[in-house]
Amino acid sequence: MTAPPIIGIDLGTTYSLVALLQDGVPTVLPNAVGELLTPSAVSLLEDGSVVVGAAARARATTHPNRTLLGFKRDMGTNKKLTLGDRQMTAQELSALVLGALKHDAEVALGCPIEEAVITVPAYFGDSQRQATRDAGAIAGLRVERIVNEPTAAALAYG
Repeated sequence: MTAPPIIGIDLGTTYSLVALLQDGVPTVLPNAVGELLTPSAVSLLEDGSVVVGAAARARATTHPNRTLLGFKRDMGTNKKLTLGDRQMTAQELSALVLGALKHDAEVALGCPIEEAVITVPAYFGDSQRQATRDAGAIAGLRVERIVNEPTAAALAYG
């Protein structure tokens, strides 16, 4: 029996993506709409449900009080961000993006995903790194490792 794959997630401020190693080659997986990049955006619909990604980003101009972008900047803080009638932390919002990426990977690969490596900016301190781990846990992922983005780039191109 083969162990479920460990995915790599670049949790970006503007866009995020999910990839894995296939036969030693990094392969970016498509999201639900067939794109490789997923906007790091969350929007609250009028019925209380949440949309993530391109659908959320599209609502940013028409529903600015119900849509959040750029919340990664607040990782590691206790700041509450207003999403419609809800108050959420950057960790909770990032968990929604991570959860969507996890789901997209499960659909693309046809198996459950439990573990991930997540990249963070090199300037992230301990509280921001822990907040990223927390977001992964909220999304149902066991975060195997947090990797600096420049290190991940060097590994990919080295």
